[in-house]
Amino acid sequence: MGMSVIISAATADDAEQILKLQYLGYQPEAELYGDWAIEPLTETLEQLRAELAERHVLVARLGDEVVGTVRGHVDAEGIGRIGRLVVHPRMQRHGLGGRLLAALERSLAEGGRPVTAYRLSTGHRSLGNLRLYARQGYRQTGVEQVSSRLSLVHFEKPVAAPLAATA
Repeated sequence: MGMSVIISAATADDAEQILKLQYLGYQPEAELYGDWAIEPLTETLEQLRAELAERHVLVARLGDEVVGTVRGHVDAEGIGRIGRLVVHPRMQRHGLGGRLLAALERSLAEGGRPVTAYRLSTGHRSLGNLRLYARQGYRQTGVEQVSSRLSLVHFEKPVAAPLAATA
């Protein structure tokens, strides 16, 4: 019988595994866009540790191994900003990305600051990401041309209003 993947808050001890997974997971993106200087591949361990202290960072663990991660925060306008979703290549296409997104949405909503919507973006050629976000209820809100090789597709998912209590 196999082990289950458990999603939990990242700790400082996870920083090195997160950085290695991020590097592995974003190499195909860098190749797709012909840009090896993208932030996920240039982030330092010190930068990641600072983000761990300031933001919501979740990891998916299979035993002791970090096989997925996602980060986010709620900005001053109440927008849950989501980024750096990455799943180990051998664990992709099993629903883990969707589970990580949903868990981060819950974490941000329970974080104390009201959330009105969630926003994220991905490159225009990242077809798997585009499909995942649409399946998770995100709707495209715009496209921003960053360079001749990259356009970012922006997505938003409104927070469902809580059901009113009936008397």
